[in-house]
Amino acid sequence: MAYYIFSEEGNLPTPQPPSPAEIAPPATPRSGYALESARNTWPPARDTGKALTGDVQGGTSVAEGRMPGATPKELLAANYYLVLDGSGSMSERHCAEGRTKHEAAIEALAAFARSVPAEANFGLGLFNSGEIRELISLGPNQNKTLDALNAITPGGSTPLYSAIQFAYRQLTQQAERQQGYGEYHLVVITDGMASQGQDPTPIVQAILAESPVVLHTIGFCIGEDHALNQPGQSYYRSANNPEELARGLETVLAESPAFDVAQFRQQP
Repeated sequence: MAYYIFSEEGNLPTPQPPSPAEIAPPATPRSGYALESARNTWPPARDTGKALTGDVQGGTSVAEGRMPGATPKELLAANYYLVLDGSGSMSERHCAEGRTKHEAAIEALAAFARSVPAEANFGLGLFNSGEIRELISLGPNQNKTLDALNAITPGGSTPLYSAIQFAYRQLTQQAERQQGYGEYHLVVITDGMASQGQDPTPIVQAILAESPVVLHTIGFCIGEDHALNQPGQSYYRSANNPEELARGLETVLAESPAFDVAQFRQQP
């Protein structure tokens, strides 16, 4: 992993060479900062296979269209993309204290959205009735509303693989815009196992192997035995009531490292 150090003047950093220990697979969940090692670079540069350094190929900048003129603070923005289970079982009232699990999740998500810093980027996707829907596109967390969730009727299966793949694609595209800098969190709230043919293990392994995206899963009324529970590689919390669900979402922010741009200095 390369560490990037910014100056107060806003100069883009030069990645420092990784040590062998930094290249080795981590034993604990990683913070979500630009990952660049001798083996891979994330996000991949489109068409060139190079890192997003602004190199010019055929007169076109690799970084063209990716937040031109962005400040270091904007490039270091945190990103939170949530995936909510909208399958049929979310209409059940078990564990939800008189409400449906879907209603409890909406309340917890609303509290989480209010807690995400305004300068961070927030997005929300939902799988429901056999399809993946993006309810809130990833962008600055200002004036975001979860009203669209109130119109959703839980139904259908649990396509975890497809939903996580979709969310990962949104984060990767945002990483391209931020030129690989920033913090990236993929948060899944689910109350069940994946549908047949939707085992999320392959996509989770790919995310952990090729990117710094931090994966958080909250299992709502399903305990610890879940394919997304990857000890040492991702965060997993079991929530057995609405209060635990809300606390689980609170810990997503607590697990995010806080960085002050003023503390960054360019190394010689």
